[in-house]
Amino acid sequence: MSPSARSRVEHLRRQIEHHNHRYYVLDDPQIGDFEYDALLRELQALEAAHPELLTADSPTQRVGAAPLEAFDTVRHPAPMLSLDNAFSAGDVEAFDRRVRERLGRGDADVVYMAEPKLDGLAVSVIYRDGVLERAATRGDGERGEDITANIRTLRSVPLKLQGRPPALLEARGEVYMPVAGFQRLNAEQAEKGLKVFVNPRNAAAGSLRQLDPRITASRPLEMTFYALGVVEGGPPLATHAAALAALRGWGLRISAEARSVTGLAGCLAYFERLQARRPALAYQIDGVVYKVDEIAAQEQLGFVSRAPRWAIAHKFPAEEAQTVLRAVDFQVGRTGALTPVARLEPVLVGGATVSNATLHNLDEIARKDIHIGDTVIVRRAGDVIPEVVRALPELRPRSASAIVLPARCPVCGSRVERAEGQAVARCTGALRCRAQRHEALRHFAGRRAMNIDGLGDAVIAQLIERDLVQGPADLYTLDWQSLAQLDRMGEKSARNLVAAIDHSRATTLPRFLFGLGIPEVGEATAAGLARHFGTLDAVMAADVAQLEETPDVGPVIAAHIAGFFGDADNRRIVALLRERGVGWTEGAPTRAATLPLSGKTFVLTGTLPTLGRDEAKALLEARGAKVSGSVSKKTHFVVAGEDAGSKLAKARELGIAVIDEAGLRQMLD
Repeated sequence: MSPSARSRVEHLRRQIEHHNHRYYVLDDPQIGDFEYDALLRELQALEAAHPELLTADSPTQRVGAAPLEAFDTVRHPAPMLSLDNAFSAGDVEAFDRRVRERLGRGDADVVYMAEPKLDGLAVSVIYRDGVLERAATRGDGERGEDITANIRTLRSVPLKLQGRPPALLEARGEVYMPVAGFQRLNAEQAEKGLKVFVNPRNAAAGSLRQLDPRITASRPLEMTFYALGVVEGGPPLATHAAALAALRGWGLRISAEARSVTGLAGCLAYFERLQARRPALAYQIDGVVYKVDEIAAQEQLGFVSRAPRWAIAHKFPAEEAQTVLRAVDFQVGRTGALTPVARLEPVLVGGATVSNATLHNLDEIARKDIHIGDTVIVRRAGDVIPEVVRALPELRPRSASAIVLPARCPVCGSRVERAEGQAVARCTGALRCRAQRHEALRHFAGRRAMNIDGLGDAVIAQLIERDLVQGPADLYTLDWQSLAQLDRMGEKSARNLVAAIDHSRATTLPRFLFGLGIPEVGEATAAGLARHFGTLDAVMAADVAQLEETPDVGPVIAAHIAGFFGDADNRRIVALLRERGVGWTEGAPTRAATLPLSGKTFVLTGTLPTLGRDEAKALLEARGAKVSGSVSKKTHFVVAGEDAGSKLAKARELGIAVIDEAGLRQMLD
């Protein structure tokens, strides 16, 4: 290999990355497509002739690697938090007031950075010594999916940073699909007879999570960065504005719409300007984000739960559109509940084409006087499921017809029942109904139930389609060889899923009761039943009157529980689960009357210094207390933390005892 070949390769790479930066980051190209393609072809030819010169950060490597078997899960260096939402100017005013009060600024204005809230997927990208090392989705905030191979295909994400970046840089941003690219992609999908995407966000999500990076490479995805995560080395940065400037200096794209604004008035003026310009933007946004500019002030403000106190998302108002209701279908849920779904003449609402919308239940249909054939108003806000807000009876055609509950389940043909006075109608097919079976298995495998990692919707659908499972007990008979035959399920994934199923055998009685999917039995009720009765056999043997002795179990829930365990099929499923190794340590019943806080009702409000809301609730309930969501004359104690609001005011108005976390711990002890 001649030194000139190495020199030319390095020169071409610098040239191509320079032009990538000008085109994809600065939106200011210096050469045309023909000249750019000529440079890329020359580099490809040299790397083919001298494979020893090929490196992972070469611009030729953006075409995509070999397909993955599955995404690995990775832990973020620091949690990726979500943002609290503001839906009105009043909400933003309250946010600004809290910021000024906590910072001790009085009436002095705070400087914020205002940026568009891109409607895409949050992604973390890590660079080590300036070279892209790893990229991951937000996931649950603590862990995400490793999508490095896919992110490498995005030309707006440099493989190597410019200038003198830190030794370790975690840059966070949003991956999205511009509107023009989305329209081109859907046109191509339709031409090929493939399914079109509902909106740019869904298209971006589907494209970014392809196991074959070559598919991702073919999609028009872009990324804009908006924050730093973990940084080691590099210059000190005193403001968020300086952080954005640093990101741009290292070759990363930031929003051209980001602005420094002063005080509440500056925030609201920016919101109005961007809302007016929203239709003309090349990408979709669903609001504006305000961040306190000073980094020291951000650190002083800190975090609450899973969101920072120094930032908030100001969402655009819900958008509505007018269309025609063509038909109504009934979907069947986990408990057999039939939900009416409107099939609409497709209409653009909030940047997405809507053809389906929820009608909630039969009582809502009657209240809104909705008929098939009506002209209706449809509302959509952000990711909220579109809903039919109201009908326009003055436009009702003579051919309009009433919406009628089907007598038979549309999935399995079983009889449909609607109890007197109930808004919900249910299929009586139970696990014989494929729809209920799917939802029942998904619920059973959920994180708060049996916690079977890897058993998602796609796998469940295939297990049912191939008749590999008839109910939850059949999960414990699966072997990896059978699972490996499923689509997109290799040997490694199959073995991991079998291990996760096996691991779930050791559980707790509350998790098991919750996982069974008994109507109206949530986590708190399941825990209460376990404490009150001690054993599963005692719960199964209890009649309605005995079940009503459990705290927070009234006649309706008691009837659901007794009816569930009175069904022979359900008892058979429970027996099979126990035979196949599902078990837990059972204890003696703990009657509510014997617990130290029995008969006391607590309300939690605000943020406690060390206890999370769920943890405090669990500690109280374990001692026999009832935890309510609202303050009334029946409330005995209100536990107030920081930012306690209207509940604290009402407690004082009613003369109810108010305690802090220290007082709560004293009572718990």
